[in-house]
Amino acid sequence: MQRRPLVVSTFALSALVAVSGVWAQAYPNKPVKLQVPFAPGGTTDIVARVISDAMGKALGQSVVVENKAGGGGVIGANETAKSAPDGYSLGMATVSTVAANPAINPKIPYNALTDFTPIINVAATPNVIAVHPSFPAKDYKGFVAELKKNPGRHSYASSGTGGIGHLQMELYKNLAGVFVTHIPYRGAGPALNDTVAGQVPIIFDNMPSALPFIQANKLVAIAVAAPQRLAQLPQVPTFKEVGLEPVNRMAFYGIYGPKGLPKDVVDKVNAAVRKALEDPSVRKRIEDTGSIIIGNTPEQFAEQMKAEFAVYKQVVDTAKLKLE
Repeated sequence: MQRRPLVVSTFALSALVAVSGVWAQAYPNKPVKLQVPFAPGGTTDIVARVISDAMGKALGQSVVVENKAGGGGVIGANETAKSAPDGYSLGMATVSTVAANPAINPKIPYNALTDFTPIINVAATPNVIAVHPSFPAKDYKGFVAELKKNPGRHSYASSGTGGIGHLQMELYKNLAGVFVTHIPYRGAGPALNDTVAGQVPIIFDNMPSALPFIQANKLVAIAVAAPQRLAQLPQVPTFKEVGLEPVNRMAFYGIYGPKGLPKDVVDKVNAAVRKALEDPSVRKRIEDTGSIIIGNTPEQFAEQMKAEFAVYKQVVDTAKLKLE
């Protein structure tokens, strides 16, 4: 029996092509969620809100910032990792969520290197040890002397257990030979609030969220993790200057999605963020916090995430750091 050839009408074929084209070009056709894995008020939240409006304009849809705090960023990051890979649930990627916390916590519910699709690194920012004005010391030399004189008397606040503030402070303690009690919070915002209020005397925080309080004399900067002294704090030494170069690492604030995110979606979001970063007002608001604009490719950001995880894993293993 002779088989009849399958005939597809020109109309049906054209319709199929048209539908495929619309599908490819449709993203985004509704608001996009950008999840911040920390409470409002911290640096991650600041960067997300600065970039979201301009990013939304470039995408043609609003970008809604949502906060999901807890676990040093793990709860929010895990929600992003478990989201549908359709581009409507993105997350802010931080050193805490993709490097520091995974390096120290064997029970992390996601794989930092395989469960996300890196999209772009928005900015990098210095970190700072700061103290409440009531603290007995106002400079680095006095700070170290006070901690060594009174081991265990003082405590420090961080954005959460396993976050970059926690891990960097623990590394600092190990290298400087001092002991300070860790008090974790559900984000840098609450940690900052209690330090400014004098409930906790010390904080290891990102510069954008801490700087306004330092400039208002509500906090005193002791040392910064930055390539060189900051123009905003010219009198404050870097950790490299005081002989503790391993602590001298900046934080980053990027955007990623769950694994399996389509390349066209990744490219659209990357292009939208790059477009947003061309806006002078956006750049100024980010740079005024002491941060450095990055705006790289997905491939470059993926390499940065891998490199940062490797660094903190080595820090944890060398210093034998463990969760409290």
